[in-house]
Amino acid sequence: MEIREVKIIADRLKENIGKVIVGKEDVIVKVLAAFLAGGHVLLEDVPGTGKTMLARALSKSMDGELSRIQFTPDLLPGDVTGTSVFSPKEGEFRFKRGPVFANIVLADEINRATPRAQSSMLECMEEKQVSADGVTYALPKPFFVIATQNPVETQGTFPLPEAQLDRFMVRLSMGYPTVEEQTAILQRFVNAAPQEEIAPVVTCEEIIEAQSCIKNVKIHEDLMGYIGAVCEKTRELEDTLLGASPRAALALMRICQAYAAISGRDYVTPEDVKTMAAPVLNHRLILRTAYGTSGRTEKAIASVLSSVPVPTEKTDA
Repeated sequence: MEIREVKIIADRLKENIGKVIVGKEDVIVKVLAAFLAGGHVLLEDVPGTGKTMLARALSKSMDGELSRIQFTPDLLPGDVTGTSVFSPKEGEFRFKRGPVFANIVLADEINRATPRAQSSMLECMEEKQVSADGVTYALPKPFFVIATQNPVETQGTFPLPEAQLDRFMVRLSMGYPTVEEQTAILQRFVNAAPQEEIAPVVTCEEIIEAQSCIKNVKIHEDLMGYIGAVCEKTRELEDTLLGASPRAALALMRICQAYAAISGRDYVTPEDVKTMAAPVLNHRLILRTAYGTSGRTEKAIASVLSSVPVPTEKTDA
């Protein structure tokens, strides 16, 4: 598969999702970039802004399987990954696969589950496998997690620990629609259900090929150094308790490659890094004066981007 074919696949997905989600093209593109980069997405926003709808529209746009897990305080790890069940006929235990065995997993209100249940997603998201009773089970390909949480409500919730947050490639917010977008939503849904009418436009095999192709997008050594310098600078900020990890640098590089491919380019530019820096880093930074507040972290990332020199093309004198 060539880069231009990756763009064609992304355009098909964008168009199909756009039949359900009004506006929010920037969010859709970033979700697709994370998907094609092999990462996962945390959608943090108030209820009713279309988080679940976006996940369903994406899943229906490909011929894969969607699994929705409603995270609640009584959820157990086995309810997510699966559990061993005794079979009287065979006289032995058999592993019954849980809802995590799907191509797209919607982890709804993930912060309502206890840390014990939340931790069941760690191996799934990083290694894309499940270990149970000494046996390792590979998750289907492609495998993509979209988790949602409400940043306002805190009663009955368990904030995601840093190790869990670090597993998400990006954290995004849908945001409220404009008046024009809200009117378009009402007109679109007044006597129809667009999410029930969309059909698959890509196959799982095409997605797997696109994910493999993205790794061939060129990124100059100077840009790798730029990404490293940005991440290093986040650790040196005066108010920083926790800065960007090496995993964050890898995630930023990979999603920049995907974003470039979606844009129809076979090379990464400094603007790609600047565009993706905040979504990739904002949930990985912890500031002494602003724990868990994305507004402050985004300002800190903006200051980092303005202070780190951008690599420029070298020319002969």
